[in-house]
Amino acid sequence: MDISDEQDPCPTGELVLQTLALPKDTNSNGDVFGGWLMSTMDLAGAIAAREVAKGRVTTVSVGAMAFLRPVPVGATVSCYCEISNVGRSSLTCNLEVWVKHYKWESQQKVTETEIVYVAIDDVGRTRPISS
Repeated sequence: MDISDEQDPCPTGELVLQTLALPKDTNSNGDVFGGWLMSTMDLAGAIAAREVAKGRVTTVSVGAMAFLRPVPVGATVSCYCEISNVGRSSLTCNLEVWVKHYKWESQQKVTETEIVYVAIDDVGRTRPISS
């Protein structure tokens, strides 16, 4: 995935998770910590991956991220996911984060990444993804 400064017209993928940026998630300037945003993206990707894998999944890798703009406290944070590849036991999710603040006219893209998950059984061993 290539992040550029040019605004995409709209999110890619399905809305999987939406939450509110709260004061506890922000730095002293009132902007969300990048780590909180990364964690939220991992949760969103896991929700989508779990549906496809029909069971438990775990994160294997996270691609590069660039943060295009700060996320202010009070913004609605929306995570969109598109499953781009399903293998024998792993799957790849392309995630985008968009934010909307009551002061803005439209939502704005914040970041994107690719996260790979692997399906696991109840004891944590890799299992095949049934089709």
